[in-house]
Amino acid sequence: MSVSFYIAKRYLRSKSSTNAINIMTLIASAGIVIASAALFIVLSGFAGLKTFSLSFSSFVDPDLKVMPAQGKTFSLDKATLNKIEALDGVANISKIVEERVVISVDNKNVLATLKGVDSNYHKVTGIKQMVAQGSWLENNSLQVVSGWGISNELSFGVLDFSRSLEIYVPKPGSGQITSVKGAFNSINVVNVGLFDINEEMNQKYIFADINTAKILLNYSEDIISALEVKFQPNAKETSIRSALTNIIKDEVVIKNRVQLNDALYKMLNTENLAVYLIFTLVIIIALFNVIGAIIMMILDKKKSLNTLFNLGANASTIKRIFFIQGSLMTLISGIIGLVLGLIIVWLQHTLELVMITPSLPYPVEIKVWNLVIVLLTITILGLIAAKIASARINKKLLQSL
Repeated sequence: MSVSFYIAKRYLRSKSSTNAINIMTLIASAGIVIASAALFIVLSGFAGLKTFSLSFSSFVDPDLKVMPAQGKTFSLDKATLNKIEALDGVANISKIVEERVVISVDNKNVLATLKGVDSNYHKVTGIKQMVAQGSWLENNSLQVVSGWGISNELSFGVLDFSRSLEIYVPKPGSGQITSVKGAFNSINVVNVGLFDINEEMNQKYIFADINTAKILLNYSEDIISALEVKFQPNAKETSIRSALTNIIKDEVVIKNRVQLNDALYKMLNTENLAVYLIFTLVIIIALFNVIGAIIMMILDKKKSLNTLFNLGANASTIKRIFFIQGSLMTLISGIIGLVLGLIIVWLQHTLELVMITPSLPYPVEIKVWNLVIVLLTITILGLIAAKIASARINKKLLQSL
């Protein structure tokens, strides 16, 4: 054990002759403990919120989605579909037809996105689990499943045969419009279920059978808007992506679940970074107390330092003593705060102490990466603070003691 480390450890454990310095040291240590605990708690809270927010998208987003690079549709024949289904790692595929439509009930209209899906759609996604009222639609039927938002805005329910639910879509082509009816294709449907995913999707989507959507849009059998793919366990995304690109003749874009929700991921990551920077600033402010405590300690130990200097210890050796002392103070306080934060997060996860609603606890998630981030932040900033404080020591100061 080096002399500097030994003396720094003794200084850290021993009490100062001045009570005010002892109190200042305790306040500095407590500030680091609270700041590091708060940083870990907040990062764990955001990790839980991120997982909670993205869990809703996982119910309706596939592992991979194939979309046209240009335009709204692309062609996919039966032979190509068979090749895709036979790929290693592919569990199920579902053909999708999407288009913006007008939904009308009793002269009340709302814009929505009609999503025509085939019989495999509930195998590719977990949409059936999100149907809060009624049931999922049957194949080859004039049934739809609507979002809660659309239902509330147009005031219709499940199996409401007394009210006609009409879907309108503009007819393709060019030329002068002679009448409103002549400009739109329309179809009457029956709502058999209401899904509840999140506010955006509840207000945006209405699901129908793919054949119903194709009839409404005048699409041929091979025309689709997207192909959604579900992986088998332990499937390799890169190999499936490459195979899909080689099989599908049209130019397409292939996106995974993260890329489909890139705006949401960016928003959550940006918020996480902003909160981290704010609480890092709190730690920096707390470290000013550490710097002050070390400087006060230097002044309090002036007799001991003078003795060390006269015994042959140079300025760099004495400077190293207080650098190590400040670093140890910050690191030990940071670890205590980290343990405290870990206990609080574990209690919230286990006992559900803080509730968002009577049935929904505030989501938290313990991640090793967050532990590493907090520990690195405390260590790096602590070393900088100790370096600043110990830099006050020089040969001139020691000679004047």
